[in-house]
Amino acid sequence: MLIQDIVKILTDAGIEQNEANIEVKLLIEHFAGYTLADIIMGKKLTNEMLAIVEEKAKLRAKTRHPIQYIIGLADFMGEKFNVQPDVLIPRDETELLVRQAVEIIKEKGFTQVLDMCTGSGCIACMIAKLTDAQVIGADISTEALHVAFSNMEKFELFNRASFRKSDIYSKIRPEERFDMIVSNPPYIPPKFKETIQKEVSFEPELALYTSDEKGLEFYQKITEGAGAFLKEGGYLMFELGLGQAQDVAEIMNANGFKDIKVLKDLANIERVIWGHI
Repeated sequence: MLIQDIVKILTDAGIEQNEANIEVKLLIEHFAGYTLADIIMGKKLTNEMLAIVEEKAKLRAKTRHPIQYIIGLADFMGEKFNVQPDVLIPRDETELLVRQAVEIIKEKGFTQVLDMCTGSGCIACMIAKLTDAQVIGADISTEALHVAFSNMEKFELFNRASFRKSDIYSKIRPEERFDMIVSNPPYIPPKFKETIQKEVSFEPELALYTSDEKGLEFYQKITEGAGAFLKEGGYLMFELGLGQAQDVAEIMNANGFKDIKVLKDLANIERVIWGHI
């Protein structure tokens, strides 16, 4: 068995060539401990190493489980975050959200941030890592919070990022006030469940789908309650789903937010929205 044979296992299953190459590289790094540079320098994978990489590639090809769940790690903003099927896999679009949040936090000197629907904790951890702010990550899923806590420990963000089980604001104390509330909430309408990409179907429905037909349920809930927990001049910032910018801007306007701005991603999709009270 050669490395190119393992790549073929994935391409034969319908995984695009470049993606298959990347995924086999990840499998080799994780399960064999060899980097691409090691292989280029002439290091040989043992038969045992090849066997386990082949086994995991066959699992990926057969089930279409995301490679991140198979290795238990996902790349996000240059770091490797622990992930499992209880949390969403961090995506490039969310990096845009975090980078914009970090820019505002540094510019304004903000020190207290709430990350609503924290999931793996990737947003909370990176904001804590890249700024002087203390961040609370809130989520309704106990299993997701276990993953978030493991990432906080991994990046040694003790006393910088903390996590709390909360159904939206249910466990946020009345006296707590934040400079910013940031969120990548569930925003996919349930009608898309039947047509969603196979790999996405393995991610937790709780973190993906809303109960309303436009995917606005959590934008509405988070925005309506935000004023009670934001300091004067505090910011609210969301990641957006496709085509949701106008609706979310209207929700924010109706709840007293102003100077609303929208940032597009590299695909020219309106992806991040923010405003302040």
